[in-house]
Parts: sequence; structure tokens; C-alpha cells
Amino acid sequence: MQVIRRRDAGARLEAAVAEVVLAHASAQEPPGAPSVYAVMRHSYPLLQPQRLQKSTLIALSWAIEDECCVRAERPMIFGSFQEERFFRAAQERWTELARIARSTMAFANFCEVPVPVAGTTLVHLPGDAPMRREWVVVCDAPGYPAMLTAWELPGQSTVADRKRLFEAIWTVEPAAVRAAARACAQVALHLGHSEAAPLLYELAENPPAPSAELLKATSLLNRVVAYLDVSAARAPLRGGHQG
Repeated sequence: MQVIRRRDAGARLEAAVAEVVLAHASAQEPPGAPSVYAVMRHSYPLLQPQRLQKSTLIALSWAIEDECCVRAERPMIFGSFQEERFFRAAQERWTELARIARSTMAFANFCEVPVPVAGTTLVHLPGDAPMRREWVVVCDAPGYPAMLTAWELPGQSTVADRKRLFEAIWTVEPAAVRAAARACAQVALHLGHSEAAPLLYELAENPPAPSAELLKATSLLNRVVAYLDVSAARAPLRGGHQG
């Protein structure tokens, strides 16, 4: 009914849908939620954050992306890269992801008119956007939801790139992944990308609850990741491309 009222008031149908979906989604998130990380910490406080190095985040991201390619059916994929150079380092992987995805969106400090990538919407994050400090990978798909989001700790200007520390949370819980996907689509819509409106419409429905076995597996893997990160921190720093 809200869509019909807005349409009757003169709004185009797609604009009316976007307004209603955005209002509905915003009501479920903290007012003015500026970032995926803020939404997840507010809405899912039981997800335990871990301090991880960037090298560990790269490995986790690749694992999510690889499984998404293999298992997910027509997923919606979102990623936040902070800087354009980090996205360009991963562009080949994202071109492959776009071939199997329902949609892909990448967020970063892109130039004013970025070089386009087939199948992927590039969303420029302005200087005051909190997502400029974030790392995000979201794969929302039936049967294979996964999400990783991390916030870079301040004061690391002299730290080697792959040793930079982030406060990270990740999960395969469907409702949490859906909330992260909605947050990404909301940011894109706020920044003028109208193609995010139909995504928000599709993301409005809540997914089914996860099984107890899935939650137990997530808890175990959280411990594994923590131990691996400690081991990586003790290892000597080696060269490699940024991602």
C-alpha cells in the first residue's frame, strides 16, 4: 500500500519501491547507520570481534569468494576495498565473481569516473564515508550466505601493509548476512546508485533461521582463525602483492 500511495503521489514505480524498502530497512538498523560494521555490531552484538592482520583478512576473503563461486546460486556480492588500488589488485577475481552473480558491487575511494568493470557496479566512497575505513565481503545467496566485515584500527601509518590490524567479525548466519547485504545496498542507494533499489526490494524478506550445527561450526572456525592469525603474526614478513 505504501508503494501505491507514493506512486499515486507522482513518484515513478521504481523510485516508490526504493523509498519504501529503504525506510523499512532503516527502521531495522541504527538511525543513520553509516557502515556495515556499525550495523553488525549494533544488530548482532553476540558476534565476537577479533583483531586480525590484513593478511588473515585476505585469506578469509578469498575463501568466501572461492566458495561463493563454487556453491552459491546467483548470489548478490558486495565488497569494500578502502582504496581503488586494492580493488584493482583483486579485479580479475571480481570479474570471475560477476559471471556467476545476480549482482556485484564494489565500494572504494574510486576516481571521479572510474574505469568500468563488466558486471560490477563501482561505488565511490566520499572522504567522509565511514566505509572508507572498512573491509567488507558479503555473499548473499540461498544455501550459501557468508559475510566478513572489519574496521581498521587507527594509528597504523608506519605499519607494513599486510601487518595492519583490523577489528573483524564474520558469520554464515543467514539473517546477519542479509543485514550486511542490506546495509551495502543502502549505502549504494544513498550515494546515487539507483540499481541498488531492486536489490533492496529483493533483500527485504528475512531468510530462514540457521541450524544449530551451522552455528557450532562457525564458533569452531572462529577459534581456528584466531590461532592462525597468531601464527601469522609470529612469522617473518614476506613480500607480495596487496589485495
